[in-house]
Amino acid sequence: MAPGGTTPQNQAMDVTELLRAASLLAPEETAGENDLTVDDVWDHLVHDEWDVALGLLEELGGGHSLPPDFWEELAGAAEKLRFERSAAWCHWRSYESRHGMVRADLTLRPTGEYRRRTPFSGAGALRPMWDIGNLAPGGGPILDIASLWVESAPSLGPGERATVRLAPLAPARWRHLRRGQTITMYEGGPVAGTAVVLEVRAPQNTA
Repeated sequence: MAPGGTTPQNQAMDVTELLRAASLLAPEETAGENDLTVDDVWDHLVHDEWDVALGLLEELGGGHSLPPDFWEELAGAAEKLRFERSAAWCHWRSYESRHGMVRADLTLRPTGEYRRRTPFSGAGALRPMWDIGNLAPGGGPILDIASLWVESAPSLGPGERATVRLAPLAPARWRHLRRGQTITMYEGGPVAGTAVVLEVRAPQNTA
C-alpha cells in the first residue's frame, strides 16, 4: 500500500482523473509548440503514460491563458507523481491566472557588490523586495514584495542574467507597470539587481 493508505491502483485512478479533468478545461483548439493538442494527451492517458500526458498539458498551457482550475488539477497530478518542481510550477501558473503576472529580464549584481554569494533556486522560493515606483506619502520609495521564478534555468546566481516571472504579494500595486520599464530588486540590503519589464499580464476573469 502506498503512503497514506492509498493503493497503487487508487493512485493510478486519481492521477488519471486529475489529468483528464485538466484536459477537459483546455479548449480543443489549444495547441503546443509542436502542434500537439488535447487529443494527443488523451492518447497517452489511454496507455497510462501519465508523465508524458502531464508534460504535454503543461506545454499546452505554456503559451495560453488557461483557467486556474486547469493548473490546480495538473498540480494535484504532479504531487501524486512526486514531481515536486512540476507541482510548484503548476501552482505558480494557477496563481498567475488568478492574480496576473510580470515577466522581466533580470540581471543580478556580481559577487562582492551585494550580500549574496551563492545561486538561489529558480522555482519560486525567493521573495525579494522591489522598487517599482510606488511612493510613500512623504515621497520616499516603498518596496513591494514579489516571488521570483526563473525561466529555463534551475537557479540564478550573482552576475547572471535570465528572464524571470514575478508573482506579486499585492498584485494591484503592480498594475501600473509597462513594458520597457526598469525595476530594482533588493535582497536584504543594497541593490541586488535590475530588471526590464517584458510583459505585464492581467488576471483572468475567474467569476
